[in-house]
Amino acid sequence: MILKPCSSKCRETVVDLVAKFSEENMPNLTFEKWLKPSTLLLVTLVAGSVALAETPENTIAEAPVWDLGDPHLNVVPRTIEEAARIAAVTAITRDFTAAHRFEDKPAGAATVRAIVTADAFSKPSGNITFEDQLDFRVGNGLFRKLWVSSPSSTLASDGLGPLFNARSCQRCHIKDGRGHPPENADDNSISMFLRVSIPAPTDTAIAEIQDYIATLPDPNYGTQMQDFAVQGHASEYRLNITYEDEIVELADGTSVSLRHPTYDAANLGYGPLHKDAMLSPRVAPQMIGLGLLEAIPAANILANADPDDLNDDGISGRPNVVWSVEFDQPMLGRFGLKAGNPTIMQQSAGAFAGDIGISSPLFPAGAGECTSAQTLCQNAIHGDGDDRGTEIDAEGLDLVTFYSRNLGVPARRGADDPQVLRGKQVFYETGCASCHTPSFVTHRLIDQPEQSFQLIWPYTDMLLHDMGPALADNRPEARATGQEWRTPPLWGIGLTEQVSGHTYFLHDGRARSLLEAVLWHGGEAQAQRDTLRDMTTADRDALTAFLESL
Repeated sequence: MILKPCSSKCRETVVDLVAKFSEENMPNLTFEKWLKPSTLLLVTLVAGSVALAETPENTIAEAPVWDLGDPHLNVVPRTIEEAARIAAVTAITRDFTAAHRFEDKPAGAATVRAIVTADAFSKPSGNITFEDQLDFRVGNGLFRKLWVSSPSSTLASDGLGPLFNARSCQRCHIKDGRGHPPENADDNSISMFLRVSIPAPTDTAIAEIQDYIATLPDPNYGTQMQDFAVQGHASEYRLNITYEDEIVELADGTSVSLRHPTYDAANLGYGPLHKDAMLSPRVAPQMIGLGLLEAIPAANILANADPDDLNDDGISGRPNVVWSVEFDQPMLGRFGLKAGNPTIMQQSAGAFAGDIGISSPLFPAGAGECTSAQTLCQNAIHGDGDDRGTEIDAEGLDLVTFYSRNLGVPARRGADDPQVLRGKQVFYETGCASCHTPSFVTHRLIDQPEQSFQLIWPYTDMLLHDMGPALADNRPEARATGQEWRTPPLWGIGLTEQVSGHTYFLHDGRARSLLEAVLWHGGEAQAQRDTLRDMTTADRDALTAFLESL
């Protein structure tokens, strides 16, 4: 895409529309945010117009713009008036005397009632039709299904492994919630694994994706290490974790212990790892709201990117751009801890292959993640080749995708509580909302009514941020560097203990509380981390109350 400056008439139209709607309907919102180059560009892009890239200081933004689109969605285009109205509605608030209108419904009409059991993340979208609930339940059955090894009399369920991390999706995403690291030396790591890769020559990078960092699978272990195997096969490794404690003193005298993990791939079953192997620990994330994140216009997400920190706020989010197996083209990465997958279907198919060893139309290898060096695994009997074609067929993959797309987000609790409102003010004024973008409006969609045109509050910008060396895994993924992670959505985070039975956070579960999680922030979020360290006890407690209300 070649961007041309918007005409003066176009510029005046966009600015007037945003200003008019803000003044009439949102008098307490920060209108100035919507005059920054990236957002004015967004307003024109989503309306199908040319690019507007002028700041109040009359300087022209030269940052590159990705022409990615949303090929996975059947979209009704927005008008320029509608785009301006959305920009005003999603502007950052400066009024903390009451909850924002509709803020108690983080998924819009798809929000579900918050219940007090461990099933809080397992309800279908609040606006799903009665007829579609059947597909949701069948998808849930496939998500929970325990796969068995081949050959088996249960042909619809065979094909497990031969190497795997879990026998079902639910075993990792327990109750559709967050996984956890092993609790002790005798515990397994069923909801946690190590990704692995080695550096590749730069000329093997994907030419269509600028700044793509090329990697290759480990010759013996592929791209993911499996700690289970079917009978007659050796598992690849055992995950051992040791921790070293660091005491952090807060300004009010509180002492907080941070545990620094060290990971060891022990009991290697197929020879040594490559000498340059890069290992990345990953805990399974929660599943709620995925369909709504998938329905956010790519242009909205890209508009928040500021890779060169042109606004000098210390935050320089970047999009991960990845190759779509479904559409055979570059797409915006949305899913995974480094935004390594563009769609729920590709994320699901990748998990079937890597986590369970189940082939699908997107990843049809019957041996799953087995490498060419693992000849016994390659030559084993697999579950493909029958009427299904692959071990999970297209219909089954569609149903699992539909289920994953429609796991509902619970309603906020106590959004109007005075302490929660104070915590919200602390969150915004500390700068947390610079990465944890509060709200978006999803596309109007022709064939996905549950996700269509919803005002949502996920608290993520879906972009990559440098979180500093302490959180680095030093393993790149597509455009993501070894210090970058996608901003995780915060909705539902206050229900983690209720759903998952623990309060482990971050990509590897090292943080045992929300306070610890924030204290691990570095890099672009170092200033926010330091502000938290210096907070009063009352403000820190209010911030925690706000996060727990999400």
